[in-house]
Amino acid sequence: MTRRDIAVVGGGLSGYATAIGLALEGFDTLLVAPQAERTDGRSTALIGESIAFLARLGLAEAIEAKGERLATMRIVDDTGRLLRAPTTEFKAAEVGLFAFGINILNADLLTLLKERAGTLSDRLTIETEPVRDISADADGASVTLADGRAFRVDLIVGADGRNSIVRRYSGIALRDWTYPQSAIVLNFSHAQPHDRISTEFHTPNGPFTQVPLPGRNSSLVWVDTPDAAANAKDLRTEKLAERIERRMHSILGAVEVTSEVQSFPLSGASAARMAGERTALVGEAAHVFPPIGAQGLNLGLRDAAALVSAVSASRDDPGSKRALGAYERARRVDVVSRTVGVDLLNRSLLAGFLPAQAGRAAGLAALSGLPFLRRFAIREGLSPGSGFRGLSKGLNERLGTGRLATVDDPLS
Repeated sequence: MTRRDIAVVGGGLSGYATAIGLALEGFDTLLVAPQAERTDGRSTALIGESIAFLARLGLAEAIEAKGERLATMRIVDDTGRLLRAPTTEFKAAEVGLFAFGINILNADLLTLLKERAGTLSDRLTIETEPVRDISADADGASVTLADGRAFRVDLIVGADGRNSIVRRYSGIALRDWTYPQSAIVLNFSHAQPHDRISTEFHTPNGPFTQVPLPGRNSSLVWVDTPDAAANAKDLRTEKLAERIERRMHSILGAVEVTSEVQSFPLSGASAARMAGERTALVGEAAHVFPPIGAQGLNLGLRDAAALVSAVSASRDDPGSKRALGAYERARRVDVVSRTVGVDLLNRSLLAGFLPAQAGRAAGLAALSGLPFLRRFAIREGLSPGSGFRGLSKGLNERLGTGRLATVDDPLS
């Protein structure tokens, strides 16, 4: 049986980021990364601590070269209801930042992570065989691959998605739920410049969100009823482009779809614990979000950063109860608060109950009219707790001077 310090199971963005972070801390790391069945056509708006963590992995300049900065986030109430909120804009400049973060295609980010992993072959071994079996006890854990090879480690990290094998073998319960919605995801070009503004139209069936990409290009997450999503996905490309332009009220002019159109049902999930016996969960193995509010991957990257920090403080035994307890405590409030927040936001759009509509409209009106409250929301969105601490100086020094946040920033 081959010996390694830590095994990370999962070849997605969270898995690669976690494995790279552990290898850079000096751990002899195994990454079990079977090939994905399909290319991920989505993009992610990287913000706050996610940027700082990726910068520590050595990807700051590469991410900036591939992505587009986000300077303004605009919310438009397009529900058509009696009680509607005013259009609200969150500007990075309000908290002294040049940009909130960077939007990058997931496929591009995964390529950058794989290239970085390839430079760490002395500490990071990558296997593409799937996992056949996992076991753990007080003294250590074992991972057996489909071809029969086995590895003995101190810790197994589950970064293997919502159907996590690691979570199942660890006996960690999962609470999951569904929404009466589906999401359409695609990329498109447009006639008018986006000026680094992301616009989220709130509709009765869910958000319709445009996020800037380099040049006159943007990504789109369109949440609607399953029937409406299926009908839109079946449209000819030209008709779909016309519908997108109408839904955006032509704010970016004529539209051309430039990618595959992907669709999937909306759901959510939350693991009962972030860690078990000699195991830890990161990303969608621990929590699943609908594509609302740019929370999914950002939360997973914060998981990765917290886990690397916790095990680095227990180098003598990175899978010890002390290390995993520290990780669990570090992530509990962030995960729970974001899960509840995203769920409430989505359900508020679906609510036909007049008081619920009034509450949502009043909340957005307060954010629009009260600068101090808006600045609080911006800071809290960038980094959990920073709305109270007012942490923005370090991130501004990086984004404002053409670099991303690094390990020296207060946000990291």
